[in-house]
Amino acid sequence: MPQAYYERDTAIIPSSYWPATLIDLAITRAIPEHKLLRHTGIFCEDFFHTDHRICPEQLLQLIHNIQKNYTAHDISFLLGHQLLPSNMANLNQQLVTARNLIELIDELIEHQHIACPLINIRCTYEGDQLVICWQDACGAEDAFIFLVETMTTAICSMTRWRSNTRLPWTLYFAHKKPEYIEQYQVHLGSDLHFDCQRNAMSIARDYCYQAWTTIHTTHTDDMLPYPLDIPSKGFLTEVYDYLNNNISTAPNLEQTAADFGMSCASFKRKLKKHRSHFQAIYDAVRKDLAVYWIHKEGWSSEQVAQRLHFHDVANLRRAFKKWTGLTLLAARH
Repeated sequence: MPQAYYERDTAIIPSSYWPATLIDLAITRAIPEHKLLRHTGIFCEDFFHTDHRICPEQLLQLIHNIQKNYTAHDISFLLGHQLLPSNMANLNQQLVTARNLIELIDELIEHQHIACPLINIRCTYEGDQLVICWQDACGAEDAFIFLVETMTTAICSMTRWRSNTRLPWTLYFAHKKPEYIEQYQVHLGSDLHFDCQRNAMSIARDYCYQAWTTIHTTHTDDMLPYPLDIPSKGFLTEVYDYLNNNISTAPNLEQTAADFGMSCASFKRKLKKHRSHFQAIYDAVRKDLAVYWIHKEGWSSEQVAQRLHFHDVANLRRAFKKWTGLTLLAARH
C-alpha cells in the first residue's frame, strides 16, 4: 500500500535552507531581488523566521526565475557545493558522522525531504555497482536538469570531503550533452555520459564500506531546527514506487487510485497537478525494468514481455522503441 507523501503545495521546505542558499547565490550574480522573488510568494522577512517553510511549487518558481534572468549555467553546480552537509541540525550531524559511503547515502534517503525535496533518490545494487537514480518528486518540468546538476554535484562534493579523495563516480544524464559542458567537467570530472536512459551516478561496491575518518561534530547551537513531521517522498515518487512494487499484478489506473484512497477522477487531477499522468509513470516504470532486465540481467525478450504483461514480443519491441529510442537488440550492448 502507498505510504505518506508530500505534494507540490505542501509547505515542507525550510526557507532558510534551499531557498536562502539559492537566493544568496543569485544575488552574487547580480540578479535583482524583485526578479528573483516574482510570483514565488516568498518575502524577504520570511528568512527571519527559522520555522518558516515554503512548498515545492514556490521553490520551482524561484529556480525558474533564476534560469530566466541568468544564463551562465553555473548556479546549479555552485549550489550543489554548498547544500551538504547543510545548516539543518539533525541532517548535518547524520551526514558528518556517517562512517562510510553507504551510511551517508542511507541518511540522505531518510532525510531526502530536506536534502533534495524536488527530486528523490532511488538507490540499488546492480552487479558490482552501487547506483543512485534521480526521480522527479513533484513535477519539476524545466527545472529537472538544474536539480540533477545540483544534487549530483552535492553528492560528489560531500563524498570527496568525507573520503579525502575524489571518488570515481560514473555519471549518467538523460539529456543531451549541453553547450556548457565545461561546467560539468570542472565540477563533476570527466566520466560523463549523456543521452542515457536515466539520470544516475554509479560507483564500485568496494567503495561503499571503506571507513572514513571520524569527524568530531560541530556545535549545533547555530544550526537551524529540523522539521520532523514530513513524509520522506514526493507524490510522483510514491506513485512510481507503488507501480514498481506491484508490476507483477499489472496495475491499472482504477486499482492504483483505489489503493491511494481516491476515485479515478481525483487521482487523475492530482497527477495533473503534479505535471504528470498515469500512463507516463507506468511507462517509465516499465522502461526502467525492461532496460535493467535486458542489459543487466540478460533476460530474453520473451521473458521481459511476459513479466511486463505484453501479449507478444512484437508489442514489447514497439513499446521499447517508443520509450527509449532503441531496439531491443541495441539495448543489449
